[in-house]
Amino acid sequence: MTERLPPLQTLRAFEAAGRRLSMTLAADELHVTHGAVSRQIKALEDHLGVQLFRRMTRRIEFTAEGSAFFAVVTRLLSELSREADNIRRRSETARLVVSSGVSFASKWLTPRLHRLMNRYPDYDVHLEVTDVEIDFAKSQADVAMRYGDGRYPHADSERIMNETVSPVCSPEYRDRMGGLQTAGAIASSRLIHENGMKADWNRWFGMMGIPAPGARGPGYSHGSMSIEAAIRGEGVALGRSVLVSEDIAAGRLVALFPSARLDVEFGYDLVYPMGHRDHPKVCAVRAWMKDEVQQFKSAVEV
Repeated sequence: MTERLPPLQTLRAFEAAGRRLSMTLAADELHVTHGAVSRQIKALEDHLGVQLFRRMTRRIEFTAEGSAFFAVVTRLLSELSREADNIRRRSETARLVVSSGVSFASKWLTPRLHRLMNRYPDYDVHLEVTDVEIDFAKSQADVAMRYGDGRYPHADSERIMNETVSPVCSPEYRDRMGGLQTAGAIASSRLIHENGMKADWNRWFGMMGIPAPGARGPGYSHGSMSIEAAIRGEGVALGRSVLVSEDIAAGRLVALFPSARLDVEFGYDLVYPMGHRDHPKVCAVRAWMKDEVQQFKSAVEV
């Protein structure tokens, strides 16, 4: 059957030329040359064995066969376009894109995402990982998790979790450094920095009432990277409570001063397009996230 059908590109050229009654206008619409449209229509005529247009000096007009064929082609192409739109809309409805920052995705969100999929099996969940400021006009995301101050241009947001920072390191590093039982001992150790954090070592040592030792030690652009460096035994990091809790519970990290927590200026926000608070996808993620956070807080200290 397919061998008897004309090539689709010839039908598109024929439909455009027939609708415009001009090969020049059809070429402009299809972003091809006049000659390309003329060749496609000639190929279609050769395929069918009939002439579809009469070529005048500055215009074209249908033959009887062309007029009848145009009605059929227009109807079928319209049906194909309409059904393609329906399929695309159904696909977009089923697709749930969650955008997350790198550290939160790697240390907290990804291990839990399967429960979102199980809870809403009608959604095809996709995770977009980026630290770029969310812009729903340019992103395919339906909802985003961002670490910030709660202010997002052209979007609405809800605070999901706040956090603190306190010193953490690997058990091996602690033992190698003699236990690190005082803030002074930590000041003498190798410090790991998360670049760009206002809740940094200077503020923590200030809270403890001792001079900060300066900015020596490695620095990382992401909290997850500084945590992995601490797990590898590279030094002591100011661990963000949400990101380090499960590593502490698993014994990969130890909290050196769990009671000496420094408040962080940022928190984790559920962000979505303006006016979408009650959108089914936003509601689904909100409900799931609320349960996950409650379960997380009951299991670990944040």
